[in-house]
Amino acid sequence: MNLLMKKYQEEILATLKKEYGIKNHMGVPRLQKVVINVGIGDIKDDQSAIDKIVVDVAALAGQKPVVTKAKQAISAFKLSKGQPVGVTATLRGVRMYDFLEKLITIVLPKVRDFRGLPTQSFDNQGNYTLGLREHGIFPEVDYSTSTFEKSKGLEISIVSNAQDKERGKRLLELMGMPFKKK
Repeated sequence: MNLLMKKYQEEILATLKKEYGIKNHMGVPRLQKVVINVGIGDIKDDQSAIDKIVVDVAALAGQKPVVTKAKQAISAFKLSKGQPVGVTATLRGVRMYDFLEKLITIVLPKVRDFRGLPTQSFDNQGNYTLGLREHGIFPEVDYSTSTFEKSKGLEISIVSNAQDKERGKRLLELMGMPFKKK
């Protein structure tokens, strides 16, 4: 069993139950999924670069991602219907906890001049979205085999069943997410 999952079941569940006065453990905030999204943007016509991003996202997610396609044509962006616009992977269960543990303990401390994550990125349902400027900070991504010169940024959305920002933030704080101190 993953250490973060074990910590949630043994410590965090009881703490949140006590803090919010929840009687049933099914009502306690918990993580539902983590969505990793990489926008393709300027390399939408280069299939080999798209394949490399798919390989990189598959390596850091632990499963094959989906290449998302444009639903409609937008002439201002020189985008036609059906053209690739992004790569996304949705993680649930053990893979989700493995990815979050790696993000919290290995990847975020590796970011240069890291002083904590902003707390303004919560939505009203307690979900958190984190943007990273480059995907190369993950240990699975190998720059020596990279086929494109510019690293792509990625967006990580952590979806929970918390009903508000406060509960979502508290859940992630207890899991070890390093937020900025006030």
